[in-house]
Amino acid sequence: MPNNANEPSRPFDAIAWLERLDEDGGRHDAVPTGFPSVDALLNGGPRRGDLVVLAGDLGAGKSALAMAIALRASEAGLDAALFSGELGTARLFERALAMRAKVRVDDLRRGTLTEAQRAQAGTAALALRDRCPLLAYMPPNGFGGMSDLLIDHLGIDLVVVDPIQSLVTGRLPRDEELASVALELKGLAVRRECMVLVVSHLDRTVRERNDPRPQLADLGAQGALGQQADIVLGLYREEQYHAERDVDGAAEVHVLKQRDGSLGYADLFFYKQWVRFEDVVER
Repeated sequence: MPNNANEPSRPFDAIAWLERLDEDGGRHDAVPTGFPSVDALLNGGPRRGDLVVLAGDLGAGKSALAMAIALRASEAGLDAALFSGELGTARLFERALAMRAKVRVDDLRRGTLTEAQRAQAGTAALALRDRCPLLAYMPPNGFGGMSDLLIDHLGIDLVVVDPIQSLVTGRLPRDEELASVALELKGLAVRRECMVLVVSHLDRTVRERNDPRPQLADLGAQGALGQQADIVLGLYREEQYHAERDVDGAAEVHVLKQRDGSLGYADLFFYKQWVRFEDVVER
């Protein structure tokens, strides 16, 4: 990689950089989400060194989409790590298996899978045995503990933090600490030459306004999340607000900020029974 943050004295070779762009069109620098419509909006996907924020209302499916991105990264041969402040390793793997196999978590837990579903789960388990993200519960000491765990896993391409609020330890007022954590996560992305994806709750209610789609101003943290992020994605599912409409499963991912590109949105589909997102072009 040119301009390696770990080698600040290394001269930047612009010619080599251009030659590499000619060879692969920047693919060496990309850490795609794995969702074609989203990656098309992001010029092939987020880049190494990027801090990406995925924000949405309560129940929108942010954790499911973050997990799906980590799983798709692993399937594509990238090394991913997902830290959850809500689920332990066993529960995270259970969710990953259900999503990959397209079965209900409850049926998986209770052993009530049909013969066909059991075969799907077996195939998914074999795939996850070969290529699975590092799945871990968030250490209680916040960013420092997560960084310590990552020392044992060099070469990580994607780090998922779900949610960023789980890194708050109480050492500072909440918004101040979130602002500090956002800065630290951006530094981690640059130092480790990886993409850091953080899930974020919205800091204000959106249900009372005419358009409840997430906005940059909804992130809070003294504006630090929006400022530090290279990309901000807003997840929106209309059925949460208009149950009377025939919009079950319809989901939108809005690019609210893109440092090196334009804004826009992509259509996804959410299968509630599997807690699984798919791109509309894949259906």
